Amino acid sequence: MSDKPASPDNESSARASGNGASATDPRIRWLKVLAPDELPEGRVKPVSCGRKTVCMTRHKGIYAALDNKCPHQGGPLGEGSIENGWLRCPWHGWDFHPLTGKPPGGYDDGVATYRVDVRDDGVYVGMPEDEMHVETVSDLMARTMANWGVRWVWGMVGHSNLGLADAIRRREAAGEMTFIGIRHEGAASFAASAYGKLTGRPAACLSIAGPGATNLLTGLWDANVDRSPVLALTGQVDTQVLGPGAFQEVDLKAAFGQVAQWSQPVLHTSKHAELVNLACKSAILNRGVSHLIFPDEVQVLPAREGSEPGSPAGRMTRRTIAPPADALDDAIRLLTRAERPVIVAGHGARFHMDRITALAERLQCPVITTFKAKGIISDAHPLGCGVLGRSGTPIASWFMNESDLLLVLGASFSNHTGITPKKPTIQVDFDPMALGKFHAVDVPVWGEIGVTVKRFAEAVEAGGAASIDHRGEIADRWRIWRTEKARREADDQGRGVNSAAIFAALARTVNDDAILTVDVGNNAYSFGRYFECRDHAVLMSGYLGSIGFAYPAALGAWAATRESGTPFSGRQVVAVSGDGGYGQYLAEITTAVKYGMNITHLVLNNDELGKISKEQRAGNLDVWQTSLHNPDFSKYAQLCGAFGVRVRRAGELDEALAEALACDGPATVEVIADPALV
Repeated sequence: MSDKPASPDNESSARASGNGASATDPRIRWLKVLAPDELPEGRVKPVSCGRKTVCMTRHKGIYAALDNKCPHQGGPLGEGSIENGWLRCPWHGWDFHPLTGKPPGGYDDGVATYRVDVRDDGVYVGMPEDEMHVETVSDLMARTMANWGVRWVWGMVGHSNLGLADAIRRREAAGEMTFIGIRHEGAASFAASAYGKLTGRPAACLSIAGPGATNLLTGLWDANVDRSPVLALTGQVDTQVLGPGAFQEVDLKAAFGQVAQWSQPVLHTSKHAELVNLACKSAILNRGVSHLIFPDEVQVLPAREGSEPGSPAGRMTRRTIAPPADALDDAIRLLTRAERPVIVAGHGARFHMDRITALAERLQCPVITTFKAKGIISDAHPLGCGVLGRSGTPIASWFMNESDLLLVLGASFSNHTGITPKKPTIQVDFDPMALGKFHAVDVPVWGEIGVTVKRFAEAVEAGGAASIDHRGEIADRWRIWRTEKARREADDQGRGVNSAAIFAALARTVNDDAILTVDVGNNAYSFGRYFECRDHAVLMSGYLGSIGFAYPAALGAWAATRESGTPFSGRQVVAVSGDGGYGQYLAEITTAVKYGMNITHLVLNNDELGKISKEQRAGNLDVWQTSLHNPDFSKYAQLCGAFGVRVRRAGELDEALAEALACDGPATVEVIADPALV
C-alpha cells in the first residue's frame, strides 16, 4: 500500500480511547506488559497477555495495544515496523494505523485494539476475561485416546499441529497423558515403538505436516515390522489448500504407505471419536501402526454438541483362540515322540513365557531364543541356552543341531537367526501368514501362543513324552562357553577394551531386572553373544535393524518404568550403543536431561563403523569410509547437564558403571573399545 500520513481524527480518537480507559472494570484483567520507557518512540513489540499475543506500539508519545495477528495471512504485526506513520505487516506489507488498527482508505479489515493504562511502574493492557473453553474435535479425540490407555506421547509441537497439541496439553493437565518433547521426530517414533514392544500397549508420536511427518517413518517402520502397537498423529495443511502443493504439503497417506496398517484423515464430517476407536483397536489387534492425519483447521473445530469420547468397552474381543484340532493333534503327536526336542522362542512369545517355561520343564528340553527375544528366558535357568544365530551362543546352535524336533513359537525365521529347515518343525503363530513363510514346516499351527502351549503341556502331563532330561548336558555346554568367555576377557591389543570384558562388567553391575535397549552394529552382536540375562528385558530394532535405535528406545522404556503397578515400575534403564548409532540421535540426551530421565548409557567408541569394516573385509573389499570423527561423549554428556565418564581400561569398568547407575538422572559411560575384539 502507499504510505499515507496518519489523520488528525485518527490520532485524537486514539488518545481518547487509549490512555483514558477505566482501570476498574471488573470484566477486564489488567496485565503489565512493559516497563516504563521500555518501548522507544516509533517502535513496536509483541507481548504476551495470558494466552493472547498483543502488538504494542508507541506512536507520537501514545501507547496502543493491537491484536498481533494480521487479518489477511496471519502475519505477526509485533514483528513489523512503523513507516511514515503506518504500521506495516512484515509478511505482505499491508498497513494499519499504529494506534487504532484501522487501515487507510476506509477498508473494514482492521485489527482489534485493547485498552491501555500507563502507570508509574509501567504500561498495562486490559484484557477481557478468558471465555470458557469450548471442546474441540481434538479434545474429543484426545479424551478417546486416554480412554484406550494411551498414556504417553512423544513428539514436537509445531505450526500445523497446535490445536491437537493443545488438546494433549489439557489431557496432561488432567493427569491422563504425559507429553515428551523430543529433538527429532525419529526419536519420537522409536520411543513409541520401544514402549509398545515392552508393554504390548500403544503409545503415540506427534509431528507437524511435511518434514516432521516424514521424519517419523523410520521408527514407524521399526514398529511395523516388529509388530509393535503405535499411534502416529500428524498435522496437515488446511484442507482448502490441500492438493496444489502448499508449503509443507505432503500426501501423508501415500507417504506412510504400507508402514501404517491403518491410516485415515480427520475431516470436518468425520465421526471423530470413532476414528480414534478404530485407530486404537487396529493398532492393538493388528499389532502395528495406526495413523491419523489432522488438517490444521479441523483440529480446532468445536466438537458436535452431545459428542462423547470413545472407549474400548464392547469393542475388543479376547484373543485367547485355540488352534484347529487337527493341527493340534499332529503337533502333540510329534512333540510327545521326540527324544531331543528344542523350543525356539521368538519375540512374539514374550508375553507367554510362564507357560512356555512350564512346558520346557515338563519336557526337560532346551529353550533357545532368537536375538530379538534375548532375555525372555533367563540364562541362569537350567534349560536356558541363550541366543541362536549370528549374535548368539555356541550353546544354542549346538542344541539345535543335536535336536530331533524344533518347536518354534512366535519367531520369524529371519536369516539372521538361522533356524534350520532340516529338522522336523512345529511352528506356532497368531499370524497365519507367518506360518511356513520362508520354507515349509511339518506342522503349522495357527493359534494364540499361550493357549496352544497350555494344550501341549496338558497333553504331555496326561500322556507323557519321550524327551530325555537335557539339564546336565546344558550345564556342560555353559561351562565350556563361560571358560572361553573368560579367556576372551583377558585379550588386549592395546587399541581399547574388548567386548567380552565390557559386557561381563555390565552383567556384574546392572540390576538383574534392568531394561536394556540395544543398538545395531558390533555392539549388538557382542551383547547377544556375551551378556548373560537374568530377569532383564531387552529391546532392539529387530527386523528393520535400524542404527540409532538404542537411545530413543530408552526414552520409551523409561516411560514404562514410571507407571506404578506395572511389571516395569522402577526398573533401571540402560541403553547400549556404538558410536555410529549414538551419533544418529545425539541430541536426545538433552531430552533425558530436560525430563530428568534416569537412563544410563553405555556407548562403545571405536571411531569406526566396525561392523561395516568387518563386512568389507569378509567381501574381500578395501575398508573404505567407515572411520568416524567423534567428540568425547563423556564431556558432551556433561555439557548437556548429564553425568559422563570415559573408560580406557577394563579395570575401570565396574567402578564407572556403578557410579553411572547410581546417578539420579541421565548418565553416560563411554568406553574406548577395540573394534577387532568383538
